[in-house]
Amino acid sequence: MAGGHVMAVGPIRHYEGRTTVYVALACILAASGGLIFGYDIGISGGVTAMDDFLTKFFPTVERNKNRVSSSDSDYCKYNNQGLQAFTSSLYLAALVASFFASFTTRLLGRKITMLIAGLSFLCGATLNAAAQDLAMLILGRILLGVGVGFANQAVPLYLSEMAPAKLRGGLNIMFQLAITIGILCANLINYGTNKATPWGWRLSLGLAAVPAIFLTLGGLICPETPNSLIERGHLEKGRAVLVKIRGTENVTAEYEDMLEASEIANQVKHPFRNILQRRNRPQVVMALLIPFFQQFTGINAIMFYAPVLFSTIGFGKNASLYSAVITGAVNVVATLVSLASVDKWGRRILFLEGGIQMFVSQILIAIILAVKFGGDKTLTKGEATGVVILVCVYVAAFAWSWGPLGWLVPSEIFPLETRSAGQAITVSTNMLFTFVVAQAFLTILCHFKYGIFLFFAGWVVIMTVFTSLFLPETKGVPIEEMIHVWRQHWFWKKIVPSAEEMGIKPPTVVNGGDVEKPKQVS
Repeated sequence: MAGGHVMAVGPIRHYEGRTTVYVALACILAASGGLIFGYDIGISGGVTAMDDFLTKFFPTVERNKNRVSSSDSDYCKYNNQGLQAFTSSLYLAALVASFFASFTTRLLGRKITMLIAGLSFLCGATLNAAAQDLAMLILGRILLGVGVGFANQAVPLYLSEMAPAKLRGGLNIMFQLAITIGILCANLINYGTNKATPWGWRLSLGLAAVPAIFLTLGGLICPETPNSLIERGHLEKGRAVLVKIRGTENVTAEYEDMLEASEIANQVKHPFRNILQRRNRPQVVMALLIPFFQQFTGINAIMFYAPVLFSTIGFGKNASLYSAVITGAVNVVATLVSLASVDKWGRRILFLEGGIQMFVSQILIAIILAVKFGGDKTLTKGEATGVVILVCVYVAAFAWSWGPLGWLVPSEIFPLETRSAGQAITVSTNMLFTFVVAQAFLTILCHFKYGIFLFFAGWVVIMTVFTSLFLPETKGVPIEEMIHVWRQHWFWKKIVPSAEEMGIKPPTVVNGGDVEKPKQVS
């Protein structure tokens, strides 16, 4: 990009700029919103395996858990709708909150939405730590859910808009990295507080206030994204922020694209109605199916209930929590692999490799449990270790594929005028099926037994084939130029209208490489 000019690569424009320390620090602080989501996923599974917690709120489960049994009811010890409601109520609240968060994200900005998320999570953590009955516990979970809904709406958008195109994947994946760190911290805390009777579970739930404080600070300190500022009419401030985060005064091309996107966005009074237009059809399909598939990899079944699952298949109480710590550590390391490779190798190859690896490990886990566990059969130490290793292989595959990419891809593919609505669809779909899996997993485990892994393996085959056929590569494409990706795809080009059909002249190469800006055809 010599001479300060924008280079033309086909019809896609690329911009000047570098990755500044300023943008890196802002993204790190914003990505701490993932700690909230991850901490909850990890903490709820560990707490529901603690005898003190079960005795206070779910005494029937506590009695079933510690009852000696020699039948396949080993798979059913934790099958309790109230216990599942404790885990899943958060995600139902997050689903509803995501639609309200869509409007605050568009009208008030990304950072205000993050601030609301942090404060709501802080209130929920306080209520849960002080809970005296199940109603108080569930109310706290609902407030946590509101925080998760607002954070998951705002943070991926914030990261995608702040990051330069060439590093958007890596910076956005910091959200998923924060989720995995939250899960690992929760597993370590559960391992320690399990020994602190009878109040250890209160400490586990109350420490959710720590990531909430980080996100609240992010909502106060982080700059607003230039896209949001320009969309809301703060043009000079938006350009000033863009100059600061790109580290160059030569931001004209990117700024003009943002202005054009903002003009279109401001003409759209009903984003949810506009999102149904033909040009947005492939993005809507991805916003619905990618989070759906992400949940039906089975990952949250593993992460929510890892200690319960390991306890169910014969691990002791401490061993089950320790095994959950191991899988949490693998989750963090594998996410770092994704962060380092997503902008080098691209999204599609990670999706495909991760799908194959998850499928193989799930099939092997099912075979071991089918042959070696249930009734009067228990796993030997070696067999149990083998199950943990295979779970780690599965978790690693998810952590460098469907985990981070399930948030990255939907957040980067929508045009500005429907971006908040698109993210709301993504978050609400994710939360809906997270709720379904959390509410149903223990019952499914009871009835399917080892077949639970075959069930999820079947879905992994479907989603891997889908991404192979229908997901284009988005690596390195500027976020406001993403429409060209769909127009070049073998299937979606039949659906997405061309620039001419939309009344826009495509970019024209002039002066040996400069790009003349597209104009509306009058």
